[in-house]
Amino acid sequence: MHGMDFFCGVPDSLLKDFCAYVTAVAPKSHHVITSNEGQAIALAAGYHMATGRAGVVYLQNSGLGNIVNPVMSLAVPNVYSIPMLLLLGWRGEPGKRDEPQHMIQGQATPGILASCGIPFQVLPDYQEGAEQALYVARKHMETTKGPYCLLVRRQNFLPFKLEREPDLYPLNREGAMKTIVDALSEHDVIVGTTGMLSRELFEYRVAKGQGHEKDFLTVGSMGHASAIALGIAQFRPKRQVFCLDGDGAALMHMGALATIGQRDVPNFKHVLLNNGCHDSVGGQPTCGRSDSFNFLGVAKACGYKTVMRAEQREEISEAVKFLRGLDGPVFLEIRTNKGGRKDLGRPTRTPIQNKMDFMHFLAIDH
Repeated sequence: MHGMDFFCGVPDSLLKDFCAYVTAVAPKSHHVITSNEGQAIALAAGYHMATGRAGVVYLQNSGLGNIVNPVMSLAVPNVYSIPMLLLLGWRGEPGKRDEPQHMIQGQATPGILASCGIPFQVLPDYQEGAEQALYVARKHMETTKGPYCLLVRRQNFLPFKLEREPDLYPLNREGAMKTIVDALSEHDVIVGTTGMLSRELFEYRVAKGQGHEKDFLTVGSMGHASAIALGIAQFRPKRQVFCLDGDGAALMHMGALATIGQRDVPNFKHVLLNNGCHDSVGGQPTCGRSDSFNFLGVAKACGYKTVMRAEQREEISEAVKFLRGLDGPVFLEIRTNKGGRKDLGRPTRTPIQNKMDFMHFLAIDH
């Protein structure tokens, strides 16, 4: 890739074919899927200082907020002057239909890049144009010693899929979510994490003939569902608040576990559905199921009062019921298979409708 062979970042749906290809062919030493996008900027900076070369940082435009600080205080020419190529998935591109949070982010993307002083262009969808764009990017980085960005549109890359791993557990994420919901009390509330889980939760309520007022669906703000749930739990102490989190999201802002663990919130119940991958953006792996990584150990060290793990349907149901009687914060990890339904839809209630329904349900004194 024009002399650039070190890749790091957070996977994105518009970049899933690119990310899958890099995951499949790049040496492990030259490809790191980071916990968050700012970390990728810092990693690329370290790579440049060690080698004198420019790294490639890939991310969705929703992750721009995570990179503003390290870009502005580390990479730009007037500070440390560190060249790197940003490959940015342009969700919510003006003129393209997308989810509300992406439409807002898509409109703002060029302005955010411009305000940070990062030059950019749209990556053409044909080889000669893409080659020319890479040439311009490389020349700019050589001249200014700063970042350059290529905006990636939908279907910029040819399809490429990772080999499917064999199933290791009895349930996938949706099956585990259904088991959790069925074990809750009618007064309990859920904060669902970003991505597929909240979409599956919405459709399960429809299938059960229920409303959506018990669930807050965190459609964006990846990694922040647990902090949202903490705010709710602390100020609605009579409600059992279940945060249904994902491994990629929890890793992105893992400092939230320390904050939660150091608060006395008896009604906070943190349930992590760990499928070991960024499932909604192509299935690229996280470190959440690495042999040397332990979510339970992290949660315990952060101050959670009880930590436990479940895999079987009956175990999950019993664990959820058990958690309801424990003083929190408590942590339950559920290991699941990756993958989900191909026909999964999106919520038909707007985010504002979801918030208002949820707030009304919270306000009822149970």
